[in-house]
Amino acid sequence: MQLFFQENCSPPEIRFDSEESKHLTRVLRKKNGDQVAVTNGQGDLFDCVIIDSNPKGARLSVQKTTKIPEDDFYIHLAIAPTKSPDRMEWMIEKITEIGFHELSLIETSNSERSFLKTDRLQKKIISACKQSLKYRIPKLNPIRPLPDFINQSASSEATRFIAYVDENHTNHLLDVAKSKGKYLILIGPEGDFSPEEIQLAIKEEFIPVSLGRSRLRTETAGLVAVDMLQVINR
Repeated sequence: MQLFFQENCSPPEIRFDSEESKHLTRVLRKKNGDQVAVTNGQGDLFDCVIIDSNPKGARLSVQKTTKIPEDDFYIHLAIAPTKSPDRMEWMIEKITEIGFHELSLIETSNSERSFLKTDRLQKKIISACKQSLKYRIPKLNPIRPLPDFINQSASSEATRFIAYVDENHTNHLLDVAKSKGKYLILIGPEGDFSPEEIQLAIKEEFIPVSLGRSRLRTETAGLVAVDMLQVINR
């Protein structure tokens, strides 16, 4: 199935923006009468038929609407952006395919990058959702300093974790995270969190966890954390 995304859908008819219209008609060469699947990124799946294959604004007639159930767990990844935007974009594409719900960018004392174009990341997320048939677009939050983020998360209902390199770790994420839960996990930059940042997180009741024996790159650690939490909920 080829999935299309249109944020503002108003059945019984959906009008595509120019980008999706061009992809529909010029890339995939869809014509009037062809069946198309569309989502609004909020859990709705629309089975449609093309009634006007205009590359500037295609129109579709909604034949059926299906509400896709929400997950009974919630994965919130908070991570320091990598120096290379390409590496962060790769991670976001892959964790979207695997499945996550919210991403926050954090600035730490060892951060390699304090700015990232969230509009470009949002496009990567939408593209990956369409490719992997996801019907809910994950939430993307702009970058903010780690102390502010930790303080804000104090009211969160999620079980909060901080993953960092420590040979004396006794907790592995797979062992301490419970299924059907809400999770918030912090992942630091290549230079890891500073001792002060780790202590601040622990003071605010973040649980220190290991992601395994290997020393992982930032984007790999983010991918592994999301995958582990997905495995727990399978």
